[in-house]
Amino acid sequence: MGVGQVRFTRRQGLVATAAGIAGAGVLAAGSGADAAPDPVKYPVRGLREPVELIEDRYGVPHIYARNEDDVFLAQGFNAARERLFQIDLWRRRGLGKLAEVLGPDHVPQDRATRLFLYRGDMDVEWARYSEDAQRIATRFTAGINAYLDWLDEHPEQLPEEFGILGYRPARWEPEDVVRIRSHGLTRNLTSEVKRAQVACAAGVDADQIRQGLQPEHRAVVPEGFDPCALPDDVLEVFDLATQQVEFAEGRVRKAVVRDPATEGSNNWVISGARTATGRPILANDPHRAYSAPSLRYLAHLSAPGLDVIGAGEPALPGISIGHNGTVAFGLTIFPMDQEDLYVYELDPADRRRYRYQGGWESMTVLREEVEVRGEAARTVELAFTRHGPVIHVDEQRNLGYAVRTGWLEPGMSPYFGSVAYMRARNFAEFTRAMRNWGAPTENQVYADVEGNIGWVPGGLAPKRVGYDGLLPVPGDGRYEWNGFHSGDDLPRSLNPEAGFIATANQFNLPPEHQGLGLGYEWTNPFRHQRIVEVLSRQHRHTIADSQALQNDQLSIPARRLIALLSEVDSGESDLRRALRLLRGWDAVESPGSGPAALFEVWLSKHLGPGFVRAAVPKAAGIFADADTLVMLGELENPGRWLPDVAARDRLLLDTLRTAYAEVRERLGRGEGAWQWGKLQHSFFQHPASAAFGAAERARFDVGPLPRGGSADTVNQSSYRTSDFRQLNGPSFRMVLDVGDWDSSVAVNTPGQSGDPNSPHYRDLAERWRTGKYFPLAYSRQAVERIAERRMLLLPA
Repeated sequence: MGVGQVRFTRRQGLVATAAGIAGAGVLAAGSGADAAPDPVKYPVRGLREPVELIEDRYGVPHIYARNEDDVFLAQGFNAARERLFQIDLWRRRGLGKLAEVLGPDHVPQDRATRLFLYRGDMDVEWARYSEDAQRIATRFTAGINAYLDWLDEHPEQLPEEFGILGYRPARWEPEDVVRIRSHGLTRNLTSEVKRAQVACAAGVDADQIRQGLQPEHRAVVPEGFDPCALPDDVLEVFDLATQQVEFAEGRVRKAVVRDPATEGSNNWVISGARTATGRPILANDPHRAYSAPSLRYLAHLSAPGLDVIGAGEPALPGISIGHNGTVAFGLTIFPMDQEDLYVYELDPADRRRYRYQGGWESMTVLREEVEVRGEAARTVELAFTRHGPVIHVDEQRNLGYAVRTGWLEPGMSPYFGSVAYMRARNFAEFTRAMRNWGAPTENQVYADVEGNIGWVPGGLAPKRVGYDGLLPVPGDGRYEWNGFHSGDDLPRSLNPEAGFIATANQFNLPPEHQGLGLGYEWTNPFRHQRIVEVLSRQHRHTIADSQALQNDQLSIPARRLIALLSEVDSGESDLRRALRLLRGWDAVESPGSGPAALFEVWLSKHLGPGFVRAAVPKAAGIFADADTLVMLGELENPGRWLPDVAARDRLLLDTLRTAYAEVRERLGRGEGAWQWGKLQHSFFQHPASAAFGAAERARFDVGPLPRGGSADTVNQSSYRTSDFRQLNGPSFRMVLDVGDWDSSVAVNTPGQSGDPNSPHYRDLAERWRTGKYFPLAYSRQAVERIAERRMLLLPA
């Protein structure tokens, strides 16, 4: 139908001819149309038929199209409408195209990022996701470009960040969606380097204080690798390739390096046999770094054969966490090891050659032009060994270092594989879609309207030959990957006897799968233990119960350490007050808790570092944070790292004394005024905030907001000890009532929009902070009840 066949009246709302939209039941006007204003109309190049977009009062777009091609194009158009600066910066950073708009300071990051682009066969790449993956990406990027076309005719609507920084957004290619890999969460390269540094300083066993291994395992320094030869700056290029972009006075400066080990998630699924309604409940709160706007974006995509709602990343098509009216799905990180650092002997006469299997092998060297704003283009060299990109050359020792990573294999674009599983109609289809899942490595929990619940981990798992992946290895051919495990090699579960499944990045490999060598570095089990503790005692679980559990701030490490404090005593007045404060505490780390403030300062800044100094003093200069699980085990049963109970008690009292003094200095002498939320705070900073003036920063940044919890609570909050700013936590929360979909709830933070002038830029932050949710409307009737704004996208 052409544009001329659609007419609008204020009284009737959307009206179509007999051959038009309403007859198909897709774009029919909803209840309350008499009072609704005419929709805002956008001409959209590439659309085949009109698409209706309803934005609800919480900023969630509900996109109704007549065909799948149009729904993905409209998703791209809407992503650009709401998050253009964010997704443009994402694309530029990922492709190594920052310097062309931000200047020469960023040439090194552009070069670094280009090392980790996918450069393989694109036909193989597309086929790894789904048979229509290329078409979906093509339509999605066409939608982004269609919005840029609209902006060309309406330049006053260009997001103001572009005006402040002085450049315009770029057009997209479909390949941009999948070639960018460096924003995903893979592991364990940084941990390999840290373990090698500890091995040099104090022996490899000392690293167990930093990172305990599961299943029980002892790392061994590989033959031919000297950990003391590892340069301090060996990861500088890798860090540049994976860090986000930050600005200072209009110029780029080095950002804080992201630590993927601190980014996790919770999810659980509960059988109808254990719920109040008899229907399954699925809950998910993925934990990622915070920014404004949010990393996540909730959307609803509706077209014949597809009706999916939930969250994804705004630069990607589809939905990765949500439901399709039949099947619900939610993810956490499954900490599989997909990275290795290779060390090469270089030819002194030609450092582009490296020793391999007794001979010299030449690196592949690419030369690329990096466009630079205000200057001539720079030529950069990108070197690759047979294993991967070269990130460092130590000319003094004639050693080279390259990264072998699953990133660079086909099908590894983070989260893009959700275009396959979001359309699954049963457990068999879901597991089939997860068979080729690449990145990030995931625990998927599953539920369907037939009452089934399940667990399906996925991720590209290398088969290492003769080594465990815990330390760098020589690249001379002795330490290789022999292909990859099939997704069918991984564990899975359907309708377990317990009646629920929960994951929180903890070690969850069944015994029969522990010999596959999938990885040894898992997140501590405390969040999972607390989830299981709560779910095990609930037999009529409700949506409200899952909401409460997602916001739970009880610390199991606090509970265990309080028990230890009952065994010690002191005559010092300050220590008596500190002991009394903690012994009378319920271990709940609420923002208003004084004991929580003392406990977290004690644990993160005094007890943990003190334990490292006592247990492995030679490694104390390499790391300061002890693995809490390992530390608790030793404190409860000293003898391996601490000589005896007396040494344990001295450590507890000495570090509690200094922690008490620090909290008193920070919060005052009156313990009654102490609050954890006066120290720990959430702050959602715009990536270009440092380049703005004070007035702009006040509009673009959100916070600070008082924050409770810690890295070990279900309501997760990892913070930096310098100022207690929360680094990451729940990026959004979702609780799904499987089968009664309109009873589902969600919340994003700080809001859905990327426009600081929009009411939806920060309107969800306080709701998120206080544990409140909004209805995740799914049926057309429910959407109409909370409709706030209507748009009509018309073929141009």
